[in-house]
Amino acid sequence: MTESAHTARKSPTGISGFDELTGGGLPSARITVVLGSAGAGKTVFSLQTLVNAAARGEPGVFVAFEEDTRRIRENADSFGWNLKELEQEQLLFVDAYVSPTHTISGDFDLGGVLAQVADQVKQIGAKRVVFDGIDVLLALLEGPAAARRELFRLFEWLAERDLTCILTAKAEGPDPLASPQYGYLPFMADCVILLQHTLRERVSVRGIRVVKYRGSGFSENEFPVVITGDGMEVATYGRADLVHPVSSERVSSGVPALDEMLDGGYFRGSSILLTGAPGVAKTTLSSSFADATCARGERVLFLSFDEPAEQIVRNLSSVGMNLGRWVDEGLLDIWSLRSEARGVEEHLIEIKKRLLAFRPSALIVDPLSALAKSGGEVAAVDGSLRLLDFAKSQGITVLCTSLQEGSDPLAEQSSLQVSTIADTWFHLSYHVRGGERNRALTVVKSRGMAHSNQVREMILTRGGITLADVYSAGGDVLMGTARWEKEDEERRLAAQAATDAEERRLELDRTEAELRLRMASMERELAGVRAQREAAEAAALAAADEREKVMNGILRRRGAQPGQDADAAPRP
Repeated sequence: MTESAHTARKSPTGISGFDELTGGGLPSARITVVLGSAGAGKTVFSLQTLVNAAARGEPGVFVAFEEDTRRIRENADSFGWNLKELEQEQLLFVDAYVSPTHTISGDFDLGGVLAQVADQVKQIGAKRVVFDGIDVLLALLEGPAAARRELFRLFEWLAERDLTCILTAKAEGPDPLASPQYGYLPFMADCVILLQHTLRERVSVRGIRVVKYRGSGFSENEFPVVITGDGMEVATYGRADLVHPVSSERVSSGVPALDEMLDGGYFRGSSILLTGAPGVAKTTLSSSFADATCARGERVLFLSFDEPAEQIVRNLSSVGMNLGRWVDEGLLDIWSLRSEARGVEEHLIEIKKRLLAFRPSALIVDPLSALAKSGGEVAAVDGSLRLLDFAKSQGITVLCTSLQEGSDPLAEQSSLQVSTIADTWFHLSYHVRGGERNRALTVVKSRGMAHSNQVREMILTRGGITLADVYSAGGDVLMGTARWEKEDEERRLAAQAATDAEERRLELDRTEAELRLRMASMERELAGVRAQREAAEAAALAAADEREKVMNGILRRRGAQPGQDADAAPRP
């Protein structure tokens, strides 16, 4: 549906959400038929539309066929609409109620009623009129032909006065529009609205659908309806195009090791999902985020389903978190609700009101999957997506927890399909080995940031949450006792290796000392040998000199010249 399609002149109803899905309200100076079962909200819708118009200075007349106006006023007072003030100039009631005990004799038509309404319209200059319970009046006529005739009279009467009109009628059965009694009514109207009131999984659920709207585009789907203390509200998805504020600022998760895994923490205004089995520490991890956010002086709305606030504060003190101080300082609002006490849409409306009143920078919903107990999974999925969309539009960082589905403890699943739109998704699981159960954390996805793909052991201590460094052995990540035993074994082996190395060093030191002693002894022996060799060399030189002297003496005695061979000298 686009704005250009809204070509018909429209009169706003002032009902939250309805004017949005119709592009401005009901068709002006035309007839709108509101059909619905008992308790669907037909009278509330029509009277609230009239009251809102009267408050804007647009007078109106309410004609009641099924219930006397005194009771209608009393019921309306519960919404705080201040009818007494409006009835002075802007709003009039016409009591056309016909008691079941009355007997109708002779011909009966709308002439008398319309004459009375015409006087009231003229008296205050009314622009709008409501005929509530027109089916009650039509039932008094003799057959469908007479009812159709009187409806044509009514339509002509309205057209002559240029009035914006709402007709309400009961419609029962699986297909209310195919009711044989008043099946022609939707064809005669310019706009047809169908209100539904059903029971889904023991929870009362209301819905609204625009079936027909001549001259205008409109949202054709059924939308949830809630009747609150202020009247009727229609839940819509907001704008068709997704336009949300986007921030690159990081905010801490409250766990330093987890911030490192996310390259600095969560993006402000993003949505974070924690999935896992019961007892895997989803509440504890989300509370760490709340603690860190409050420590920065920012507000947090902690919505807890089915767990009292006092119990949360007490339990978290066991891991070193003092959430009570933030509650006392007004930074933390722990709001505990019973999931089955309201329908999904009632929860959603109350959450929105709380967010707008408290103005937190972070919202925690623990667990979001509890909404499935408030009207079925379809309604819970729808409400969850709209809650996240609303929070993002307000720039609120949202952290939701969700119970996993299935029997596989390692399964990464989200029961409400929120994982598809969550910006960051953690899965917490149990690692069962060697007779013990340990907690493990993994980042399934985290948009727009580098993040770790490792499985980390999550350890809860009195000092808070810690994530153990990855420890792999034989292709498996070890946790708990298995990890400690392996680490102890490695420490023992490392110590043994150090001892063996020290003993080897000492042995080599002894060998070196022995060799040095042997080398010193050999050096001394070598020195003696060298001395002997030097003495032998000196003796050899001395013997050679002596020989030369002897030979020279022999030559002199034989008369030979010095240096001549003694054997060649002449003999005497």
